Amino acid sequence: MLLAFQFQSPSPILFELGPIVIRWYGFLIASAVLIGVTLSQWLAKYRHVNPDLIGDLVIWLVIAAIPCARLYYVIFEWQEYAQRPGDIIAIWKGGIAIHGAILGGTLATIIFARIHKTSVWQLADLVVPSVALGQTIGRWGNFFNSEAFGSPTNLPWKLYIPISNRPVTYLNYEYFHPTFLYESIWNFLVFGLLLVLFFAGLRSAKKIKVGTLALVYLVAYSFGRFWIEGLRTDSLMLGPLRIAQVISLIMMGLGVWGLIWVYRLKHSLPDVISRSSSVDLDEF
Repeated sequence: MLLAFQFQSPSPILFELGPIVIRWYGFLIASAVLIGVTLSQWLAKYRHVNPDLIGDLVIWLVIAAIPCARLYYVIFEWQEYAQRPGDIIAIWKGGIAIHGAILGGTLATIIFARIHKTSVWQLADLVVPSVALGQTIGRWGNFFNSEAFGSPTNLPWKLYIPISNRPVTYLNYEYFHPTFLYESIWNFLVFGLLLVLFFAGLRSAKKIKVGTLALVYLVAYSFGRFWIEGLRTDSLMLGPLRIAQVISLIMMGLGVWGLIWVYRLKHSLPDVISRSSSVDLDEF
């Protein structure tokens, strides 16, 4: 069958030489950051934004997003980490949450935009395509760690999980939904959509509003994450609720309302600077 394929992680370790150990998870995150910086700086030129500003912003984003992503995950898995507190900082073993990264990155972007007196929405538009592409790459770290998989499946496409990584309730099952792959593909489609909108907005006689790409990202990414999360066996929970699904619904709602606010009601998005203080708030 054309669509029949089986995944199995070869190892979480990419390279090992004596005490030096390079893990796939860390390598992929680092690669995603470097590729994202290059992409966002390239896009910045089309919107007449100094690429160096994006380079400075990325430092803020890394400092804020990665620790917040880890803290978010640890908080909801505290019962596990309370028993082995030494693993709290062991980010190379996996265990970061994209919603924590988004929250941390958003706060860092707002502070950065205020300091540099530029539009936070302009910066967000230039960053979100890189975020989507970074998520596309980063999800493969879950594959190499044999984590973030879905429920058992007999579909032609499936992921083999070693018994040591299986939930207790599924010890007798070998194959699971490759939810890392589902989300990686979805994120790549979101990335493609954002690039199409970006360049279509440059060529179109009717320019798109600043902030549109950020709002579309909230809606598109969250829509896919909501249904993919429903397949996973390791969701972060708050009582009976899957936290990622709750946050996804909130993000979708904010994104839809923002698009209605801008295009239907013809209002400007709230920003850290006034419209009269910068051309960043014009259409592009």
